[in-house]
Amino acid sequence: MDSCASNKSEPSRKLMILAQQLRLYRPPPATDDANEEDRRIEEAAGKVVSQVGFPESSTSVTQGTCERFRPKRAAVLICLFEGDDGELRVILTKRSSKLSTHSGEVSLPGGKAEETDANDAETATREAKEEIGLDPSAVNVVTCLEPFLSKHLLRVIPVIGIMHKNNVNLFPNPEEVDAVFDAPLAMFLKDENRRSEEAEWMGEKYLIHFFNYQFNKEKYVIWGLTAGILIRAASIVYQRPPDFLEQTPKFKLPTVVLKGTTMR
Repeated sequence: MDSCASNKSEPSRKLMILAQQLRLYRPPPATDDANEEDRRIEEAAGKVVSQVGFPESSTSVTQGTCERFRPKRAAVLICLFEGDDGELRVILTKRSSKLSTHSGEVSLPGGKAEETDANDAETATREAKEEIGLDPSAVNVVTCLEPFLSKHLLRVIPVIGIMHKNNVNLFPNPEEVDAVFDAPLAMFLKDENRRSEEAEWMGEKYLIHFFNYQFNKEKYVIWGLTAGILIRAASIVYQRPPDFLEQTPKFKLPTVVLKGTTMR
């Protein structure tokens, strides 16, 4: 990827300090009033948070044909590197139009966990290698954020990795990815080229954020889960809230769901 190519081959002091800072990060403790059975289910499935990053509590859904909710696990890689101007940038992809879900949408490299994956970091880096040809050895994984809940109710773990060498060649898999590009991480804290739409999940209203972005004359819209994850990541990296209202109330996580249930 041309934008990742620069003359820098050694870790900068800025990136080393950032890596030390992020290794100390601990997700905020989750609080809920789930009963003993719900806590048992939640412990087995893992704590899940909403697509905008806040902890969820367990609530039963009893209408219709339902099934016990045990979210499948996935991980995405927030791969940060330092651009030629010194700003932090993140690698993004435009998903292939051939894919059955989220086709043509902007996303972070990543995917569902496999039984052979040792942890979330391995899931994220393995998927990044499969999708964009990113060598896992080129990425220094420093921390994982709290889980998010995807539109299709996947438990998604954002994994932050730092790429010290920017002259890394990427080889997008055309079956999965139409384009690879990067964006400044700080843009996800600015109220520029952004809009939002109100949505509702189990009675709780929240905002879905959309960021318009242009890279090498190509226009992209970064929204939904990906935007929510990057807002959270940018807030942690820069240690400040965004310049706009996130509206991230506490969402409810069902212990049972209607078959085929999705968030917006």
